[in-house]
Order: sequence, then structure tokens, then C-alpha cells
Amino acid sequence: MDNKKEKKFIKLPTYPGGKQAFQEYIRKNMTYPKEALENRIEGTVYVSYRVSGPGKVIDAEITHGIGYGCDEEAIRLVMSLKYEKARNRGVRVIANMRTRISFKLPAPKTISYNYTTKKDEKSTTKTPKPTSPITYDYTITID
Repeated sequence: MDNKKEKKFIKLPTYPGGKQAFQEYIRKNMTYPKEALENRIEGTVYVSYRVSGPGKVIDAEITHGIGYGCDEEAIRLVMSLKYEKARNRGVRVIANMRTRISFKLPAPKTISYNYTTKKDEKSTTKTPKPTSPITYDYTITID
């Protein structure tokens, strides 16, 4: 039996750091479009793009979009990507790639404040002592 490895002669540009670094870059650099936030739009935008041999994204198009500014943001993110140079012994290669970028609304921030007061027991006027201390609890929720 012949146990030779299959050799690939044409190397494609790769993202430095791999898939995890790619996802981290998208997550850090994404700005949720104002129009999508106002209309509470979530979804996934599918983008196909071409990467030249030196690692520059030269063309990008939406294959399935959700609108409300998300498509434009996905194109902006993809066009800002920088890939590692593919070394192909002088052969110019343009790689066709696809990705999906998920737009998920940020979780509403809930801030809760609990405020407790106790009545001062060293009062100069004589008032009947309550059987339990007076306690006030406040909860403020901001969406």
C-alpha cells in the first residue's frame, strides 16, 4: 500500500491566528448599526469575498442580508480584514471565501439599587418604639 500524503501545490491565504482570531476580530470591531438597534433587528449576514495572494480583500458582496445597515457593516468588516500572504512560487492566486456575520442585539443592561435606611434610635423626643425597625427597599431598573 502507498501511504503518501496528498500534496497541495496551491496555498490559499489564511487569517493570522486562525478561526478563533477571525471571530475575535469581527466581535471587537463590529459596531451595531443605529437603524438596526432602533428597529430591534437581529440575524445573520452571509458574505462572499475574494482575497488576493498578498492577503488583501479585493471584492465582497452580500449573498444573503438582513438590511437596516447590517449588510453595510458586514461589508465594512470583511473589507478591513488582512490575511497572511500565500506563497505559491510566483503563481498569483485569488481565493474565493465565504463567511457569516451574526448580528445579535446586546443584552439590556439592568441596574438594581437596593437602599436601606434605619431610624436613629437616639432621638430626643419621646416616640413610641416600633416593634420592628423601619426598612425601606428601593429597586430601580433601567432598560
